[in-house]
Amino acid sequence: MNSAEIRQRFLKFFEERGHVVIPSASLVPEGDSSVLFTTAGMQQFKPYYIGKANAQKDFGSLNTVSIQKCVRTSDIEEVGDESHLTFFEMLGNFSFGGYWKKEAIEWAYEFITKDLGLQIDFVSVFGGEAEVPEDKESREIWKSIDPNITVKKFGRADNFWGPTGEEGPCGPTTEIYVNGIEIWNIVFNEFYQSRDKTLKLLEVKGVDTGMGLERLVKVIQKTPTVFETDLFESIMKAAGSRIVADHVRTSCFIITDGVVPSNTDRGYILRRLLRRAYIKNKNVNLVVDAVIINPSYNGLYIFAPNIKEVVTQELEKFEKALNAGLKQVEKGADPFVLFTSYGLPLEIIEEVTTIDKEKFMKQIKEHKQLSTERGSQKFKK
Repeated sequence: MNSAEIRQRFLKFFEERGHVVIPSASLVPEGDSSVLFTTAGMQQFKPYYIGKANAQKDFGSLNTVSIQKCVRTSDIEEVGDESHLTFFEMLGNFSFGGYWKKEAIEWAYEFITKDLGLQIDFVSVFGGEAEVPEDKESREIWKSIDPNITVKKFGRADNFWGPTGEEGPCGPTTEIYVNGIEIWNIVFNEFYQSRDKTLKLLEVKGVDTGMGLERLVKVIQKTPTVFETDLFESIMKAAGSRIVADHVRTSCFIITDGVVPSNTDRGYILRRLLRRAYIKNKNVNLVVDAVIINPSYNGLYIFAPNIKEVVTQELEKFEKALNAGLKQVEKGADPFVLFTSYGLPLEIIEEVTTIDKEKFMKQIKEHKQLSTERGSQKFKK
């Protein structure tokens, strides 16, 4: 079963059960300044969970299903292992008061075991912590479906999700593990967390699920890592490494949604990804081509026509800065000049020079402190 078939099966399954198919939102979240990128399928639906928008009016149903483009920058350092990615697609079904735990769990079990033919290793539920009680209801539902299923209980760090950003809907989760990997996270949004971390009950309880397509495809296609699946096969041939494949793929999607390289916010993330990829493979544009013509994206995603232009301009600037900086280092300058004068991040400096990381971090700290003090003095004048 290839990735395109898996997407279709998921959407069809929930559409047949009263869900309206909603297109993926942009990677640049609209009206949500709490995060740089869209990090979860529920993000575009946040207003419906808190009563600021009406799903029945807007969608003709209280239940939706989507395949959402997501970027999570917290995983950049882990990219290259068997399952972590910067960009990924999130399969999700959502309800804004239409159904609750029983239907969400039963449908998830049915889709995984019957539609996909997978065997569940175990499931987990929220074991209770602080003011939030143990989720006994979810455990009982799982046991009613399969008395022999293993149900593990975990705390807030593992089985409580959200919010996206500094505040928003959140709640306890139940998660499904297959082949040792957590593939589906089912969130029961019953709380709203404010900026001071306090929780209050939502007026309408909502269901929010997320299943990473890449991990699911890995399990179904029985590959060692996500990078051997059909999602990455042609990209890996051009990239030569997992990090390059991930970073260039992510960059293509980010640029398509209107982001350009810069020194701040989303633009800085894009710049960091492209430069990190370039250090490992100078033929970045060949990898861009492989992403754009990837068979799994055919008919699903339309990439921006200026991607190669944006990438080329950025990497030409980077190559000039890198070469100029390295010449200074070759002449005896401290590698720290690459950070202060040429704006190269630590991870790239580590790739191209030999440095004492502890000393380097101390220099960065002192540099930032001095810059702050100078800025303060200038402001006082």
